[in-house]
Amino acid sequence: MKVFFWSIVLSTLLCTSGVKAEGLPDDGETGLALPRMVSLRSNMINARSGPGARYPISWVYRQKQAPVEITAEFELWRKIKDWKGAESWVHKSMLTGKRTVKLITPGENNIYNAPDYKSKVIAKAEEEVVGVIKKCPAGSDFCLINFENSVEGWVPRNNLFGIYPNEVID
Repeated sequence: MKVFFWSIVLSTLLCTSGVKAEGLPDDGETGLALPRMVSLRSNMINARSGPGARYPISWVYRQKQAPVEITAEFELWRKIKDWKGAESWVHKSMLTGKRTVKLITPGENNIYNAPDYKSKVIAKAEEEVVGVIKKCPAGSDFCLINFENSVEGWVPRNNLFGIYPNEVID
């Protein structure tokens, strides 16, 4: 009888452990909210078709610090979506919590002196250049970005991948 009781309890726990309460963020295996933005740790990262080393390599990422979005977790593997919308799996050790952005508007992108289109343009950067987020104030259409530790300025949010539309970073 005890065995039967514990098998019922165990079955109930297993069946209900994957249930998500309505309105709560979808937490992954780490307990961190999904989706979330992170960046690539290395200049050479194998992107696989599934969560494990046995899955074939779909392509190789070659831009350290490029932002990606984690959309799912499975054990030591993270499903990511890149700036072009491609999805793949990478080992968690290949990602870092450092917040970066990538310019996604084709051609030259203006970097402004202040968070205003009328302010002075202090530099221009090509599409796919990566920068570190310094801040993205509430209610602002701009984020302060540092590019390669040499140029720091304001870039319109809609030119960036790596920050959510209304996300605030102080």
